Formats: sequence, C-alpha cells, structure tokens
Amino acid sequence: MKEPVWKPDPSRIEQSNMNNFIIFAREKFDFVGQSYESLYRWSIDNPSCFWEAMWKFSEIIASKPYKFVVDDFTKMPGALWFEGAELNFAENLLSPAGDDQTKEKIALVFYGESGDRKEISYQDLYNQVSQLVQVLRVMDVHEGDRVAAFMPNTIESVIGMLATSSLGAVWSSCSPDFGINGVFDRFNQIKPKVLIATDGYFYNGKKIDTASRVKEIGDKITSIESILVVNFLGGYENSLLVHQANAIEWEGALSRYKPRSIEFAQVSFNHPLYILYSSGTTGIPKCIVHSVGGTLIQHLKEHLLHTDLKREDTLFYFTTCGWMMWNWLVSGLAVGSTLVLYDGAPIYPGPEVLWDIAENERITVFGTSAKYLSAIEKEGFKPRERNNLSSLRTILSTGSPLSHESFDYVYRDIKEDVCLSSISGGTDIVSCFALGNPLLPVFRGELQCRGLGMAVEMFDEDGKSIFDAKGELVCTQAFPSSPVGFWNDKDDLNFKDAYFSTYDNVWAHGDYGELTEEGGVIIHGRSDSVLNPGGVRIGTAEIYRQVEKVDGVLESIAIGQQWKDDSRVVLFVRLQEGLTFDEQLVDKIKKTIRANATPRHVPSKIIEVPDIPRTLSGKIVEVAVRKVVHGEAVKNTDSLANPEALEFYRDLAELQC
Repeated sequence: MKEPVWKPDPSRIEQSNMNNFIIFAREKFDFVGQSYESLYRWSIDNPSCFWEAMWKFSEIIASKPYKFVVDDFTKMPGALWFEGAELNFAENLLSPAGDDQTKEKIALVFYGESGDRKEISYQDLYNQVSQLVQVLRVMDVHEGDRVAAFMPNTIESVIGMLATSSLGAVWSSCSPDFGINGVFDRFNQIKPKVLIATDGYFYNGKKIDTASRVKEIGDKITSIESILVVNFLGGYENSLLVHQANAIEWEGALSRYKPRSIEFAQVSFNHPLYILYSSGTTGIPKCIVHSVGGTLIQHLKEHLLHTDLKREDTLFYFTTCGWMMWNWLVSGLAVGSTLVLYDGAPIYPGPEVLWDIAENERITVFGTSAKYLSAIEKEGFKPRERNNLSSLRTILSTGSPLSHESFDYVYRDIKEDVCLSSISGGTDIVSCFALGNPLLPVFRGELQCRGLGMAVEMFDEDGKSIFDAKGELVCTQAFPSSPVGFWNDKDDLNFKDAYFSTYDNVWAHGDYGELTEEGGVIIHGRSDSVLNPGGVRIGTAEIYRQVEKVDGVLESIAIGQQWKDDSRVVLFVRLQEGLTFDEQLVDKIKKTIRANATPRHVPSKIIEVPDIPRTLSGKIVEVAVRKVVHGEAVKNTDSLANPEALEFYRDLAELQC
C-alpha cells in the first residue's frame, strides 16, 4: 500500500459532518457500517434510502412532500426523483437570513482586482434579493422565463441568480471576457427576457469597457426586453448605455422598492434552475439544463459531507460566472457559510494576491485550479513563508488533473496540515463524480474517493468494469443532478447521443481514469484526447506530469497526429521567457518522460510554441489543436480565451516529416 501524504486526526474525523451523517444514517435508516467504504456501498446499493437520508440530514425546505425518492434508479436517462415535492432553490440558500443566529452573519465578501472590498450580511442579501424580485416582476419575468447575465463574479451576480430562482425563472451566465459571438451563440439559443450586464471589468491591471458589447447583445438577441446594467466601472452616466431605451442602472432600479417578504415560487424537483454550456470548441455550445432539486441536494451533499463545510466556515473558489464552479460555490449559502468572491487575474499584481485574501478573511476552504497551483509553483512562490494560513483547513483543486508534484508543492510550500482534495466532475452534471473526504487520507496523485450515491466505474474497450487499470469513466446508476436535458432538444436526441450512445443505460462522461486500491480515483485526461500510438492508450495528463517537471517548461499540450497509417504523439511546449529551445532541452524532456513513464509516452515530435490555446475557464483545448494540425475547421473560437494562439499550429513544417 502507498503511504499517504496527509491523514485526518481523530478529532477532525469525529467532528466532521460525514461522521455525523454516518451516525444519522445508522439511527434513522438501515445503514449498519462504520467506514466510508461501507457508507459508499450502502449509497449505491440503497439509493432511495441514501438520498432520502441526505434530504433529511440537510434539512431541505419544501412546501410539499415527495411521494417517493426515485421511481427506477436503473433507468438512464429518465429516472424520476422526489416526485411530488415542491420547493424553491433561493429559499433554501437564503434560509440563514431567517435565523436570528445567522441573519447578521456575513454572507458574501467581494474582492476586486482594483482593490475594492465589499461585504453583505445574510439579512441584507435577502433584502436586496427582495428588491430585485420586485424589479423583475415589473419586467414581466415569470416562472420558466430566462434571465441571462453577462457579469463578473460580484455580489450583484449572486443577487441576480437568487432573485431569478425566487421567481421560478431560469438563470444562465457568461463572464464578460466572452466575445460577442460566444455570448450570442449561447444566449440566443435560450431566448432570455432580461439581461443583467456589467459596463466593464478589470483584468491583469487593465480596465476593460464592455458597454458596446452589452449594447450589441441587446440589439442582436431580440428576445431581450430589458437590460439591468451594473455600474462596475463607475462611469455609467457617461456610458452609451444611458441612451439604450430598454436599459436601466442596477442601483437606481432597486432603490425604487423597499425590501419585503419574498414569495418564493414553489416548483417541482425537476424544474429548470440553470442553463450551462458545453465548451463550444467543436460546434455550437450545447445548452445543458439543470434542475432545482437535483442541483440543491447534490451540492448540499458535496458541501456538507465531502467538503465538510459548516456555518462557521469561509469558503472561497477562484472562478468566473462562466464556469460551473461559480454555481457550485454559491450553493454554500445554503449551509450558512461566508463565501468569498474574487474577480480579476489570480496572479496580478503578483502570485500573493489570493493568499493575502485567504489570510485577511481567514478562509478555511480554498478552491482553485490545478493550473493555478502549477503556475505559482513555477513562480517560486511559497505562501507559507508570507501568509498566516492557520485558519486554512482544506484546499480544493479542479479543472484538470492535479499532478503528483503539485501535491508535493502544497504540503511543502503552502501548508503541511491541510486536506488537499482534487475533485472531478463537470458542467454536464454541475457537480462531481470524485472528490474529497474528511474521513480519508490523501494519497499523492489521487482524488480521495468516489462521491456518495455516484455509481462510478471504469470500463475497458469491451464495456466491462475494470479495477486498478485505465478505462472510460462511467456512471452505472441514475443520480439526481443528471441534467433535465438540453434546451430545445426534440425527443432528447442530442442529450442521449452525448452521454448514452456509447453504452446502453450507462452515463459515459468522457474522462479517462482508473480506480485505485486505496479507494481513490486517478483522472488521466479527457477520453477524446487520449493518445493511441501503436494501439496503446495513453492519457495526456501522464505526459504533462513529466514534462512540467523540466525546468523552464511552463506548460505543454499533447495531441495524436495521424501519420503513416498510425498515430504519433506530438508535444508542444511553452517555455519561460529567455530560455533557448534546443536539442539539449528536447533530449532532457524525452529522457524525463522515458524514465518516469514508458517509451510509448515519449513524443515523436517536440515543438516550441509561443502560447497554448485554452477556454475561458482555463482548460487547454487538445481537440481544437488536433483539428488545426489536421487541417480541420475549429468552430466557435469565441469560447477561447486566446483564439489567436491556434494559428501557430496551422501548417507546421515540422509536422510534415
């Protein structure tokens, strides 16, 4: 067995929500085990009991009870969850405002790159949501209508979502760094009635005005009847939006109404709550519809049990409103925690910015991406030497596989006594398949466990379940946060094709990974980017882990190039400024990969590139690069943060021999 890099002490285990849930399940249900493994098996073998226990343990607020938990957990898609229940998402998230012990507690703290800090209590949050609800009613927003947001990660964005869901309407958001075509490709499909938008934002030391884009969005998407403009840059009165007939400034709109009790629309468990979008780099983005109840109960499970979030905690996740982690983050309000929002570049003016916030706000759960941890390590930044992180209990990482070396970095240079939980799921399920656990040790390179109630397995090429070997990540039973479907998808044809066409009645997620003997999960990358030289399947994360050990290599991207009736591995590397790319460096990279992986992992070609294309949420786009290399078109490049980077990969002479 491997040696863990961290394990919880007995008092932490005893005081955890997961331990309390085990006691609850033993007392109130038919669970008889003690360990997480036995709890996990019970959650899979008895899904009705488990999800009912989760509903009751988390004290979900509902105006009507459910008739049954699930009609058929073997049916995918189409299983019915908590039929008959009526509830409201925002009512559950705002419930701390109705508690005398928490209503004056800080709900949200906002930090902007420009240095702004704002905070709002649960009571004031409730009041401002109430005011916006009245504004939206005047704008004729009703149950099922869509409200779209083109917004930075601010307090106003959270208020907008809560007011929208209070009415039983549907929320969908993009961050303001999206190009106009990217916004149009998303929002025009869902026909929003109201647009909530910013006049601008700050990033990497620059003030970026978005007024002209907001005007163009309003003009191009004809369903938009009203625009609420958040005066983020502070110059709205001089903005061209002042002359937009259907636009109104946020503060002025809310100031017309006094706070009052919110009449929360009571909707069914499967009523639409969010519309999220696929990356859109291989076609028009898919509009993924997530339900009120499925999102709520899944997030409560992940926050309460797997993250061990409590009312006294302060939760932070570096995200934008265009990434599902924003939706995940704001659900922390239902626990009664304080949430910290940040908008701006994560390493401007330097790598210390987020860690200074962590110290100032005494953050207990700090969430970020694997790429961020790798980047600040390469900067040589050591938070433990600069910041007091005594309050920090958990670090979460997602977006891409967390390398073994990043595990070492966290425990060496950030904090020794911290639960480092790499988590993995996606926009598709607005949650996780594998994630952290306060009861379990942390093993280098592994996600701690499969999520409760998520029947995760790995399938080989014949569709057979395998253990301790690489395969396709699948889920073999229904789960509540499975999407309602895709927007405007007749007979669910595209939805079924996306997740259920590979295996009958089994969710195929598109990740390539393995289950370990420690009970954990390793993700080796996306299965659509798996390399296949000589018929041997290789996950790209296995290569990245080795390459980025090499001094001077900032990041890399690997693809399979069709070559002489086979596929060969091509590696592109971005180097530190001033470093020379030569045969000596190429040889060092190849030797590092060969020594620590296998000869099959060694690329046939290694090429220096000035930049690596990535999505707006920071994920590298292997499929898009592969398409360019093979002369195929890449659609909807507005979904990329740096679409111009793709041009370097086109018609490379090095790939013609």
